[in-house]
Amino acid sequence: MRIHAESRIHHPLEQVYAAYRDDLPKLAAYIPDVKEIVVKERVERPEGPKIWNRWIGTRELPRVLRGIIRPEMLQWDDFAEWNDGARYVDWRLSFPAFPDRVRCSGRNAFADDGKGTRITLSGTLEIDLRSLPGVPNLVARKVGPIAEDFIVRLVTPNLERVNMTLQRYLDERSVQGRAIS
Repeated sequence: MRIHAESRIHHPLEQVYAAYRDDLPKLAAYIPDVKEIVVKERVERPEGPKIWNRWIGTRELPRVLRGIIRPEMLQWDDFAEWNDGARYVDWRLSFPAFPDRVRCSGRNAFADDGKGTRITLSGTLEIDLRSLPGVPNLVARKVGPIAEDFIVRLVTPNLERVNMTLQRYLDERSVQGRAIS
């Protein structure tokens, strides 16, 4: 299943890119369905940092998934490799509850569009519930698409909300900066 979203943030490219890369954990408090974002590891590299963030979600599960997915399973690891020169991040999400069953990856590209910064997110999500212990293959074939749709609906809006939240975060920082001056 494809994931795609585009957003515009009315702040300069350099400011948006740096805040997205470096301040993401501060934004979790403003994102519905996300309890927190924890930086597990950050490795500085010449081309840009490699960052591992753990997202902890708080979303209500659809009834059909409640017997398979427990609320504490709504965590995912975000492995991001930033390219500071080209202004993009390649990312891969891993769901600890289903490490071999969910594949999700993509790229966020940041560009100056003359009115601010355009962020284009593109990626893919694949879920394989076949041969999952305790889940018959017939059920897995029916539940798989539901689970895929659920995860896309969980991840995509939150990625879009990150952009909206980043807009508010940068707006507040701009106002605070003017108040200090």
